[in-house]
Amino acid sequence: MTAPNFKVADHPLIQHKLTLLRRKETSTAEFRQLLGEIALLLAFEATRDLALTKVEIETPLETMAAPVLDGKKLCLVSILRAGNGLLEGMLDLIPSARVGHIGMYRDHETLEPVEYYLKLPHSIGERQVIVVDPMLATGNSAVAAITRLKEAGAKRMKFVALVAAPEGISALTEVHPDVPILTAAVDRQLSEIGYILPGLGDAGDRLYGTK
Repeated sequence: MTAPNFKVADHPLIQHKLTLLRRKETSTAEFRQLLGEIALLLAFEATRDLALTKVEIETPLETMAAPVLDGKKLCLVSILRAGNGLLEGMLDLIPSARVGHIGMYRDHETLEPVEYYLKLPHSIGERQVIVVDPMLATGNSAVAAITRLKEAGAKRMKFVALVAAPEGISALTEVHPDVPILTAAVDRQLSEIGYILPGLGDAGDRLYGTK
């Protein structure tokens, strides 16, 4: 799968942990732990290009100009509910990040997203925003969420998924070509009811032990 602004995080640790995550016998507790670990590694990849500036500090031996993050703090936006699994792991790496939530559920007949909640930090237009959702399937929820965030003023965004389908990548790239996509894997296709194959099942259900 090739597309502009698209990258697969192929680090061996990410790929190994993703395999463990996919197994149907993986328990809820193990799934939650593994998802958090992968999220931290994906956050590392997603923040490689954050802007830096220099400030003067004093070490125990002398004064120096040292790099720190520039501008307003990063904003992580979770697409509820499964996005919180990635969100929590990323916050372990970036604890000072601001957090937003956008609630979307998929109508099982039309496969179209329905928004039910939106809460964002102030000055979102001045922040780098990373939108997280474990599964980029049809792409409908991702497209709707990013459209909504742009309406709220967000200008610089990335989308991070655990597993993506080619259909979802194409849909998101077509509508929002300015939003880079980072994922740990691109699977074969969607099922007739919009699930990623081979995938890992419903990420939200496996994360929270629901059906």
